[in-house]
Amino acid sequence: MTRYADIPKPIRSGLVIVDPERGTPQRIIVLQFNPDTLERSVAPQAASGEGGGGGGGSGGDRNEALRLKGPAQETWKFTAEIDATDQLDVAAPDGIHPQLAVLEMLVQPTTAQLRAASKLSKKGTIEISPIEMPLTLFTWGSKRVMPVRLTELSVNESAFDVNLNPIRASLSIGMKILTVSDLPAGHRGAELYLAHLAQKEQLARRARGGSLAQLGLGGGI
Repeated sequence: MTRYADIPKPIRSGLVIVDPERGTPQRIIVLQFNPDTLERSVAPQAASGEGGGGGGGSGGDRNEALRLKGPAQETWKFTAEIDATDQLDVAAPDGIHPQLAVLEMLVQPTTAQLRAASKLSKKGTIEISPIEMPLTLFTWGSKRVMPVRLTELSVNESAFDVNLNPIRASLSIGMKILTVSDLPAGHRGAELYLAHLAQKEQLARRARGGSLAQLGLGGGI
């Protein structure tokens, strides 16, 4: 008879905040529930540019019809659920405020960074560099580990405790996969993207190919 202890626990998806210099994890965010669906969009970077008119392209465009100028631009969207009532054995005096705050800080500079930028501005610094955020990785199992930038974070809080702390929320999260086109050469995120792309190449080689006969082209092309 199978015991509950013998049933393997599902791997969780999540985010890992990494020190880009040392490569050491600074924070690991494990999603409480794996999203039911993932929406992925993959757009090629065509050498001839995005879109095109109907058939009247120049000779240069025809020469570049099969060329790519870089990795495809990939975006992911999913809905994550956070529910404190599913963890009644864990004390939660602040509800799910901490979990929400961790995710929101992925798109917010810290107070220390803002104060430092303000001091530079008061000193008359003409050009202040944009604040650099930590490297964020999104993980969906061992075959999908990729550097990302959050592009959307929409929170729908649907239940509260007596102190108005949120205890249940649904989050719509959008991400852009960062490629070697987005990151400087030698950046740790660029190397992690290349590892992610190499993993895709390995998976593609495992796919079983078809035959011309299946396409009704038994006589050849």
